[in-house]
Amino acid sequence: MRQLARTPAASPSMLEGLLRRLRELASGESSNGGLRETLEDLLEEPETGTGPEQFTAEERELLLNALSFGELRVEDVMVPRADIRAIEIGAALGDIVAAMRTAGHSRLLVYRDTLDDVAGLVHIKDLLPFWGDGEHFVLAEVMRPVPVVPPSMRVLDLLLELRRSQTHMVAVVDEFGGTDGLVTVEDLVVELLGEIHDEHSHEEPAQLVRRTDGGFEADARLELDELEEELDCELLAEDERDEVDTLGGLIVTMADRIPEAGEEVHHPAGFVFHILEADPRRIKRVWIKPRSHDRGGAAPATERASTAEDTSG
Repeated sequence: MRQLARTPAASPSMLEGLLRRLRELASGESSNGGLRETLEDLLEEPETGTGPEQFTAEERELLLNALSFGELRVEDVMVPRADIRAIEIGAALGDIVAAMRTAGHSRLLVYRDTLDDVAGLVHIKDLLPFWGDGEHFVLAEVMRPVPVVPPSMRVLDLLLELRRSQTHMVAVVDEFGGTDGLVTVEDLVVELLGEIHDEHSHEEPAQLVRRTDGGFEADARLELDELEEELDCELLAEDERDEVDTLGGLIVTMADRIPEAGEEVHHPAGFVFHILEADPRRIKRVWIKPRSHDRGGAAPATERASTAEDTSG
């Protein structure tokens, strides 16, 4: 009787290995604390040895993201208002298709008159029945309802809301009824697994790029804490941090307005922020010129605004 060849055992996936380690930790849980505390301690310690309790780099990243996920609020993950791509409720079929093509999104928010009056959302699948013949197309008749949530809502509660409403997008509205931003399921997945690119994704410039002259080119949305760590310098006084989170916010606070492209804002620590790209609503990209001389800690923003116009006269 011929013996069948054995099929090689499939190597365990990262998820299977992670679940096995979690079961081992749970079964060995002691008086030192709960499973969460045990995980946090293990993830904070450097990797030593190769025992079953050790995590791979991918498992560590996933666990760290998962542990912090429950602490996130909607405002931490939302696409800000300035980056929302939306369409007016009276738009024609061709205008909607063009807007989707330009934005690279399959869903768009629909608004009445202004973005503060969100009417719903439209998916590219809603347009297919009218493809080639948009004479009888009326956006208001095909758009879908969109849930509205506050920026303070917990992300875990948002997940439940998305599941209940069976939608992939919500509008974020503040206490005064103004639209603050939007959140999609993809935004939540990114928080857990990191950036996921598909065949239609567009490569975006890195948020911070070192230049050959010793300076940096940065996205204005770059987190201020991350920039300070890279520059090894405090850029904003502690009592002003409640209102400023990004490089763009710092520059606007210093200049007390939105500088135009080509303008420069001087920081007392010696750095010069040269505006590379901006529109009337926000700064987009900045050249951070190297520090010319070393100076002390951060001064209040109201005392340190200096633009090219100020110094030229």
